[in-house]
Amino acid sequence: MKLKSLIITSALLFAACGCIQAQSTQVIAHRGFWKTNGSAQNSIAALVKADSIGCYGSEFDVWLTADNQLVVNHDSTFKGVNMQKSTAQQCTGVTLDNGEQLPTLQQYLEKARSLKTRLILELKAHKTPEQETRAVEAIVKMVKDMGLDDRTEYITFSRHATKEFIRLAPKGTPVYYLEGDLSPKELKAWGCAGPDYHFSVFKKHPEWIKESHDLGMKVNAWTVNDPKDMKWLIGQGVDFITTNEPVKLQEILQ
Repeated sequence: MKLKSLIITSALLFAACGCIQAQSTQVIAHRGFWKTNGSAQNSIAALVKADSIGCYGSEFDVWLTADNQLVVNHDSTFKGVNMQKSTAQQCTGVTLDNGEQLPTLQQYLEKARSLKTRLILELKAHKTPEQETRAVEAIVKMVKDMGLDDRTEYITFSRHATKEFIRLAPKGTPVYYLEGDLSPKELKAWGCAGPDYHFSVFKKHPEWIKESHDLGMKVNAWTVNDPKDMKWLIGQGVDFITTNEPVKLQEILQ
């Protein structure tokens, strides 16, 4: 009987540990929660819907326009309008698939102020370092002026922009690098909060997850839509998963 009780107790403890690990993985909606009625990628509706289902964060993309304004969109050219070569007025004249106008960053942040989800702001890689520096300066100022410093995290594929966010954002603001070509030790030396890499990078280098945690850093994997990949990453103990399927991921984590 004692052996049976020990086995049962061990099984319960193992299950409990698994639940704790699963619960520690947070959900980030990639370009907002757009795979639902009335939504579209990088729309304000997608931000609101990500908040409504309780996502830890909502990721979105930012460009600096030709007249040095900030707009929210993923592609460098969208519906015939090039974000870097066009004015903000030209960019915001584009209609998204849900009927919204392409938003400025100011419009996006104004709505975010009434929500709870964290803002995972990706600055797209621009043509020149000078453009990226202007963009980072304007973004950091706008986020501060909106009172959203404590809810905003910065991500980018650009090495220059990564270092500029670390230099200009308030101390302690999470800044993540996306390219996937630097080890945890290298990211730590830069001052990054951790690796934010495509999930395939972590399948190639699973040791980077533990190395990051040992260095006191967080780990995010993107863009993870297959339940098998979600479960593998949860089992590896990643801190965040960015996905186009936030509801599916939430169900797995329950």
